[in-house]
Parts: sequence; C-alpha cells; structure tokens
Amino acid sequence: MGESRYLFKIYYIGKSKYYGSQRQPKLLTVDDCLLNALLEKNYIESIKESGFEAASRTDRYVSAHGACFTCILKKEPILMEINSALPNEIGIWAYAKVPLDFLSRYNAILRHYLYVVPSPLSNLQSFGSIDIEVMRKACSAIEGQHDFINFSKRDNSEVKTIRDMALANLSIKNDYLIFQFKSRAFLRQQIRRMVKKILELGKGETTYTDFIQLFDPSQVFSYQPVDATGLILWDIVYSNEIELNEDPKSKERMDSFFLNQKLLYKHQYQLFHFLQHGDICK
Repeated sequence: MGESRYLFKIYYIGKSKYYGSQRQPKLLTVDDCLLNALLEKNYIESIKESGFEAASRTDRYVSAHGACFTCILKKEPILMEINSALPNEIGIWAYAKVPLDFLSRYNAILRHYLYVVPSPLSNLQSFGSIDIEVMRKACSAIEGQHDFINFSKRDNSEVKTIRDMALANLSIKNDYLIFQFKSRAFLRQQIRRMVKKILELGKGETTYTDFIQLFDPSQVFSYQPVDATGLILWDIVYSNEIELNEDPKSKERMDSFFLNQKLLYKHQYQLFHFLQHGDICK
C-alpha cells in the first residue's frame, strides 16, 4: 500500500520525566516517545518526512485521556504493535484513516479538559469555608464568548485571544472538586489560570466584582496558574465524518494500567495513613 495519513487517539500520564507533550531539544517529551515507537516498528522512515502533527500541546505534568495526533505511515497501523514500543504510561487506543491534508489541530471542533483539584474538599474546608455557589456562578460567567487574555500566559505567539467557551462547570465527586471546560481552542495556561481565580473566589481571597474585571482586556493582571498535575486533556472531538476505530486490546492495556496505578496508590495511601496515625496498633 502507499503512504496514508492516520489520526490517532492516545492517553498519557504527565510524569516528571516528560517535559510536556511537544518535542523540545535535549528533553524527553510524549511526542518523542510516540515518534520513536513508530520508527522502531518501521511505520515511518524519518521524523522529518512523517508529517507528524499533534492536535494539542500540553505542559509538563499534564495528563491526557483522549489526546490526538496525525502521522503519515507506510503501512496500516497495528496499535498493540506500536504500544509494545511505548512505556505503559503512554498508549494509542484508537485510530482513523484521514485525508492527506487533514490536520488534527485545526480540524478539531471541540476540546474537553478536566481539572481535578489535588487537595480534597474536606481538607480545603479545614482551612476555611469554601463557597461552592459563587464558584459555580463564576463558571457560568466564563461560558460564552470573551477575551481571555487575562486568563492566559501572555506572550507574542497569541494574536487573537477571544474564545468561545461552550462549557464551564464545577462538580464534586468523592470529596474532590472537578472543573470541566469545553471549547474549540484554548490559550496557553488558560484553564489553570481560570481555576486559580475561581478557587480564590471560593476561598474568599477575591471578590466576584474583581473576578469579572479579569474579562477587561485593557487591564493587566499578574498571577501564577494552579498546579499542572490536576489537568487532564479528556477528549478532542472531530466531525462525524471521522470514524475512529477503537482497538479492544489497546483499551484493555490502558484500563489495566489505570487499575494497577489505582491499586498501587491506594496501598501507598494506607501505608502513609498508618505511619501518621498508627491506629492499627491500638
């Protein structure tokens, strides 16, 4: 067969050894691992000629459940063959053949992110009251079309800073605050900065009036975003013309990895609980 372009859906865990998803000189990234696996399994001849293109760029410590990339391959992909050359915390679980001019970044119609606040709600409340309703009010204010420059990292790469926010909401699951955001595109650090200000609002560290002022692009505000470890690129959506083929064995590999990690950290939690409280010895 001749060369064809494929769209892939992947997951990865934002471990400290990965310096984000995008390739960087002399630093290990998620994209490096994917390209090296494709080279090792003889799906591409070279990185330069592969036409590799990622749909989104994520920072260090950010994880993904449904990130996407496209690549021109010499043969039809066998996902478990490619996954065998990847570390367990990175995996491809679905793919689709797409036109040669298809771009995973610009053809995306929606991006869906989650942010799980690292500290349990009960722990946050031990330091003071948390106003959930005013945070939900702030989420509602974020929905719609706004200039989000004050919710982004200012640099010269972003000329247009107006975005349409299709969804911004807050829920509580198993004692954790979970934010969800949906938009066709996001600015750099936009989600982490929105969460930062919403949390400040909930803790009473800022007022709702001050929060609304952030939508005024004529004003400049300087502050740091929240920790990147809570951010997950949950999904990237394309038109119905793109039919993704999920690979059962690759999905099983992904689910097995998540289950093993959950059991590992649950055990570690118990170890530290006993070390702190010693209640098993009483």
